[in-house]
Amino acid sequence: MPPVLAKMDLLRYPGPCPVRSDTLVVMLPGAYSRPPEFVAAGFPQALREHAVNADTVIVDSHFGYYTDRSVLRRLREEVVLPARAEGYRRIWLVGISLGGMGALGYAVRHGDEIDGVLALAPYLGPRRLTQQVDDAGGPRAWRAAGLDADDPDDSEELGRELWRAFATPGAVRPPVHLGYGLDDRFASAHGRFAELLLPDRVSTAPGGHDWPVWRALWQQWLSLGLLADSRCVHVAPGKEAP
Repeated sequence: MPPVLAKMDLLRYPGPCPVRSDTLVVMLPGAYSRPPEFVAAGFPQALREHAVNADTVIVDSHFGYYTDRSVLRRLREEVVLPARAEGYRRIWLVGISLGGMGALGYAVRHGDEIDGVLALAPYLGPRRLTQQVDDAGGPRAWRAAGLDADDPDDSEELGRELWRAFATPGAVRPPVHLGYGLDDRFASAHGRFAELLLPDRVSTAPGGHDWPVWRALWQQWLSLGLLADSRCVHVAPGKEAP
């Protein structure tokens, strides 16, 4: 596992326009993935192919930032708030596996600071937690039965927080889209979590917990117009962008 740094490494990809976009897509990798894997899978390139006017930053938020429980604070202080200060008006989080948990966690704790989440095969907590949710008859029944209380022996309380927050009626948070492979090893938990989202915000594809599935879902979302932004602003030499 790479070391936890004083400042997380970031890999940046500018949008297709000569003037910086006002939309930022923040990508969060899985537990042992690194930012170049998003590039190898064509994720930032696909934004250009679909003419999405958005800049991209891929955060090296590896497993170490989750084990020391700093990932959401670091993401907020080092990525999201600075991006707002730089003038980005729209910020979307795209998380895969453990990165999906991070993106969902940010929506729960700081949802008013982002505009949406695209979670691909998110990790939703340890097996004992997701099995408890399933055995209760689903997340709403799990919460109604009072099983959502914090477990002092649970070292991964973020998963419990996610289930509790999304199962709470009337909570206000940014749009959340879920995508996963039908043969994913976490598919049962994903199906239960999907009960908490609008049906048109849940997408599936054949396959397991791997890049070909995530790439297919990413392309599917972009084809549907998610993350679509305004056209490029053409600026004459010596003029400022409006």
